[in-house]
Amino acid sequence: MHEMSLAEGVLQLIEEAATSQGFSRVKTVWLEIGELAGAEKEALRFCFDVVTRGSLASAAQLEIIDRPGQGWCLQCACTVHVAALYDACPHCGSHQIQVTGGSELRLAELEVE
Repeated sequence: MHEMSLAEGVLQLIEEAATSQGFSRVKTVWLEIGELAGAEKEALRFCFDVVTRGSLASAAQLEIIDRPGQGWCLQCACTVHVAALYDACPHCGSHQIQVTGGSELRLAELEVE
């Protein structure tokens, strides 16, 4: 389950930010998760709750911002929605799509005290 390591990485980023910015408690964490990131959101929520126990983010609410998968079709030069890697272009049927968005998992914002 790689969601556990993702949650641990998020906590590490939060702790580094707390050290550099001097806050002691996190109230809300906003994560941007792309449709193509390969992260199971409910598993990530569970792992986040487990990993943050006893930390400065132990009572933090996790908010997930969904980002759609997006790609550029090399065949017909269209920007297209990509729901899964290796999907065909909905316009021309080509599988030559370069992913341009939706593969990210990013700590977007923190509400802190």
